[in-house]
Amino acid sequence: MSHIAIPASLPTRRIGATAITVSELGFGAATLGNLYQPVSDDEARSAISAALDAGMTYIDTAPHYGRGLSERRVGDALRGRTGVTISSKVGRLLRPWRGGGDTAIRDGFVSPMPFRAQYDYSHDAILRSCEDSLQRLGLAHIDIVYVHDIGALTHGADDGRHWQALTAGGGFRALARLRDEGVIGAFGLGVNEVAVCERAMAETRLDVILLAGRYTLLDQSALDGLLPACLAQQTSIVIGGPYNSGILATGTRGGGAMHYDYAPASAAVIARVAAIETIAQAFGVDLPAAALAFVLAHPAVASVIPGMGSARRVAQTLALHAALIPTEFWMALREAGLIRPDAPVPGEIQ
Repeated sequence: MSHIAIPASLPTRRIGATAITVSELGFGAATLGNLYQPVSDDEARSAISAALDAGMTYIDTAPHYGRGLSERRVGDALRGRTGVTISSKVGRLLRPWRGGGDTAIRDGFVSPMPFRAQYDYSHDAILRSCEDSLQRLGLAHIDIVYVHDIGALTHGADDGRHWQALTAGGGFRALARLRDEGVIGAFGLGVNEVAVCERAMAETRLDVILLAGRYTLLDQSALDGLLPACLAQQTSIVIGGPYNSGILATGTRGGGAMHYDYAPASAAVIARVAAIETIAQAFGVDLPAAALAFVLAHPAVASVIPGMGSARRVAQTLALHAALIPTEFWMALREAGLIRPDAPVPGEIQ
């Protein structure tokens, strides 16, 4: 097992050229929207309290997470607190739905909230979405707003229509206005594809991109163009999905289901993870600890935000983040061709 040395507080990093700072280990609050399974109100509040007590001062939520449930729980836990950076998202408006309110799984969430989402990236919808989020949170300010799930990977044939709403339809202009007026501190994209990030950076000045699953131990495709562009334009990266839907947290040896990118893992992915695990075992390194440390080594990355739905999971994640991983482990991965030679690793001078 990796040696654990829990710090008294978590280091912080700046978002782009703004004055906003985030803890390098943040709290992904999708789980608090009852992602795949219910989380009680008490568990949600305890998880956030444990995170804040440990110095985890960045929390990310979204209307999509439980159709408003995550935002409500985050706001209830944060109201009256200071020194916390919060991000939420736009792109989906929540509409009342009489057919909702049960506990069926919809879009991955087991939420009783009686709403359904309507995609809308236009100018007026962006403004309304921000206002709605403030109401659900019960807070006066959102630090960072991400445009959620824009791009062909989510929208397929509808991609062009939604992109037009965001660009020619004034969605980006609405966000720039909110930033300029100080209603929000920063904006960017919250997506799980690289191409749309590069397309957006050609349209507007992004302060930050929340990139899920596209810069990890298993996928370093963002190194080709996106991460160098982010460094050049002072656009920070927040890493979501550092475990690639779970396989970098569970590994391949536990006998349970193995998932990658929201689906059963392929034989090739399983073989690659198994090869990483073999080297990790030789150096006494926990696989999920390596997954967190790897992404934080890139100079464009400001924070990594794994999902956490309980105080116990918060404690486990803090221990993984604090694990001391020998430099030789990273060199062994590089020599075996399991990480790219141009991927920065912890301890390496940039």
